[in-house]
Amino acid sequence: MAVQEVEVMQSDSSDDSSWPLAPGDDDQPSVVLVGRQLKLWRTAAGLRVPDFAKSMGYSADLVYKIERGARIPRPDYLDKADRVLNAGGKIAAMAEDMESARYPKKVRDLKRWEDEAVELGSYENHNLHGLLQTEEHMRALYEMRRPAYTSEEVDLRVSARMTRRSIFDRTPAPALTFVQEEVTLRRPIGGRMVHQRQLERLLEVGQLRNVEIQVMPTNRDDHASMDGRIQLLKFGDGSIVGHSMSQYGSRPVEDPKLIQVLELRYGIIRAQALTPRESLAFVEKLLGET
Repeated sequence: MAVQEVEVMQSDSSDDSSWPLAPGDDDQPSVVLVGRQLKLWRTAAGLRVPDFAKSMGYSADLVYKIERGARIPRPDYLDKADRVLNAGGKIAAMAEDMESARYPKKVRDLKRWEDEAVELGSYENHNLHGLLQTEEHMRALYEMRRPAYTSEEVDLRVSARMTRRSIFDRTPAPALTFVQEEVTLRRPIGGRMVHQRQLERLLEVGQLRNVEIQVMPTNRDDHASMDGRIQLLKFGDGSIVGHSMSQYGSRPVEDPKLIQVLELRYGIIRAQALTPRESLAFVEKLLGET
């Protein structure tokens, strides 16, 4: 009779080689699949969990959690497992999928769209667009959220948003346009120094040849999108995904008739806002006043 493995409830508080499942994201089949594969490799090698854990340098509790799909293995865990189990790179190759799996599905979908988009247009009326935010600004936003996020949740969300900034490094570069309400530039999120660095970041990004940042002044007496934020992502095959929180809720839309409405509205907003050159001058003026 095979020896039954008894789960040792050993604390894994000192283990930092895994990530928790994304909050509120129950659909993580890839994590469960990788956990199952790790267990198959381990059992095929004739190793019980305590022995495998000792060889890995992690707690047995962490090994159990990863094999159950309750924790997401980090690349260093997969690299060690690959060596211990003589997997010839097959386990280590799972690292990219696990890096993506640590973020909520909504973030994974948005990152995928941004990676594939040839054009992105966004109007923001309450916050700076996530792609424009500094890391300090992001962290301040998440830390002031109520009900409060845990420190781990804040770190996860900041990390997820930072990964999206790879869009600025893509070749060929996508066309990126942002229209920001004046108030989003004036609100000193995180305090004076964080605010200064955020304005400097806007000036830096606004100098990129594929980026245009525009400011919608508060004193405008005509405004095409009092309903709220708009985002449009256009792809190489001609398809478009749009989003308007107030009009269509949190779901993305692809219906050509709905997209036409969003494109019309976004085009008028850009015409009503300051030009990109005027907008950068406006940001420079704010920076001098901060």
